[in-house]
Amino acid sequence: MLIRHTPSGLYCEAGDFYVDPNRKVDRAVITHAHSDHARRGSNQYLCAKQCESLLRLRLGKKISIQSMLYGASTSINSVKISFHPAGHILGSAQIRIEHKGEVWVVSGDYKTQADPTCTAFEPVRCDTFISECTFGMPIYHWPDPEHEWNRLKRWWASNRAAGLTSVVHAYSLGKAQRVLNALKDSDHPILVHEAILNFLPVYAAEGVDFPRAEIANQTNIERHRGKALVVTPNSSNMETWLGDPSSWQSLDVSGWMQIRSPRRKKGQSTGFVVSDHADWDGLLQAVQSTGAEKIYLTHGDGFILSNWLTNKGLSAAQLPEASKWSSDS
Repeated sequence: MLIRHTPSGLYCEAGDFYVDPNRKVDRAVITHAHSDHARRGSNQYLCAKQCESLLRLRLGKKISIQSMLYGASTSINSVKISFHPAGHILGSAQIRIEHKGEVWVVSGDYKTQADPTCTAFEPVRCDTFISECTFGMPIYHWPDPEHEWNRLKRWWASNRAAGLTSVVHAYSLGKAQRVLNALKDSDHPILVHEAILNFLPVYAAEGVDFPRAEIANQTNIERHRGKALVVTPNSSNMETWLGDPSSWQSLDVSGWMQIRSPRRKKGQSTGFVVSDHADWDGLLQAVQSTGAEKIYLTHGDGFILSNWLTNKGLSAAQLPEASKWSSDS
């Protein structure tokens, strides 16, 4: 096998490098800057050009990084490598790996749905495709994001009319920027958690538009109480500054909001169904577009998808770490 699973992650022995290693290695080839794919400690990093600034924010400015434009190629120990848009977040990439006429593609995380905050998914032909399958079940079919953004705007307007602060939980890198871009024409107060603000200049440098926003701190929350939209990660504990639970409402933006159990767990009646991962149709579309005869599934429960692909005459299997679930849904 050109790429095999090891305790340190996906390893290409011919090139002596790892893709998205989960521990310190000498040479790490990175699909994107989310923390479950890009970890500290490796000696050298290789990534797509748009990913570099985000990777330095996440891992430190002094790390050794080589970055490449989408479609450009380099060789490591006679193994040819190129990066191709994954449509997941800014700078996300699929990695094409070629050796002795054999081509593998490691998808990283991806989505096929349009997203103005990052470069669109690009199908890459290959012999073997390593695909994520975070939402690898046929119950997942994403609505049009514009429909969900319009729902968010109506919900916020309703809350303002009722004197309630609106709180949107969104992953700090990728999802939060999509929320803010969807509200770019708003002239109402928007407060943003510090963890999200740190990434906005990188996106803005790539031409992504955002509304005017202030940092979400206790002073600004009090000043704009009953009017503001607060965008914050789930883990922020922003509720300690929001005060009386009857004075605010919160909802999540996530693919998981399509099913009822996560909403019940959070005590929410609904949520906004927008994901940075492919839904069932997107996964099938991506796999088909590669022309690959061998499919390996990771980052999710791939049992149903692997069976479906096998029944269609493809060779499909789950990698050992396929039980992982992405947090940036």
